Amino acid sequence: MAVELEPIDQQVIVVFGASSGIGRATALLAAQRGARVVGAGRDRHALDSLVAECAGGPGEVVVGTADAADQAEVEAIAQLAVSRFGRIDTWAHVAGVGEYGAFEDITPEEFRRVVEVDLLGPVHGARAALPHLRAGGGAYIVVSSEIAKRGFPLATSYSAAKHGVDGFVEALRVELQHAGAPVSVTQVMPGSIATPFFENARSRLGVRASGPPPVYGPEKVAEAILAAAERPRRDVVVGGAAKVQLAIQRISPLLMDRLVRATAFRLQRSTEPRAPGDDALFDAPEGEDRVRGVVSTTHR
Repeated sequence: MAVELEPIDQQVIVVFGASSGIGRATALLAAQRGARVVGAGRDRHALDSLVAECAGGPGEVVVGTADAADQAEVEAIAQLAVSRFGRIDTWAHVAGVGEYGAFEDITPEEFRRVVEVDLLGPVHGARAALPHLRAGGGAYIVVSSEIAKRGFPLATSYSAAKHGVDGFVEALRVELQHAGAPVSVTQVMPGSIATPFFENARSRLGVRASGPPPVYGPEKVAEAILAAAERPRRDVVVGGAAKVQLAIQRISPLLMDRLVRATAFRLQRSTEPRAPGDDALFDAPEGEDRVRGVVSTTHR
């Protein structure tokens, strides 16, 4: 069956991962367009600043703290949305963490944490949101990465988690279609985006991780998320470089191997010293409410 979605200004939108970066950009844009927004994240100070930033605007914003890896906390965000606004029209799952380093340098606990947040987080989000989306129709949107289709060295845990997301949403989409459920499922796959992600990722490189250029603004991803909330889409790639890389991957994985070997090890390293622990892998940095962050490459 065809899935019909409401205009943004008539929607209740949950943005999971709304404290900073892409999630915050999405919550701000949705509120500016008149949506009722439920923002979730790990840090209350950052979420409170989101409410303050949106005060007096056309939309309404409420927030709740939750860790994407905790099923009960994710479910509580869904209940917050329903208790406050009566329903959920779009669930945008944006929250994510990262770690950079050679696989053999990453501890099992660190690898597990990335998978729990970046793969099981969207799974928990779907489990919490789907009963409500099925009831009235709506959109389930996951912000993944171009890495969902092409793994990168020095990001093995992130690559594994995002490949898992790709398989999960593909299978879930077909299940819902077969059942005739009025729910669209979209995977948004950005390239390098100028958010605080790289500053907050755990690094075992000896330096802060960096995103390979070109780097695009988080607002581009927020626009893609809200477009998918109004019009069903399957996979959405954000960034011309990511589109080119995924095209090469489809045509010749061996060629993409060569390109990655030649560029990824150098371009994923900044020159800023960084030690493991000065990051957001296990604990949210207090007050991290920036939309944009330092990536050490060219921004667009």
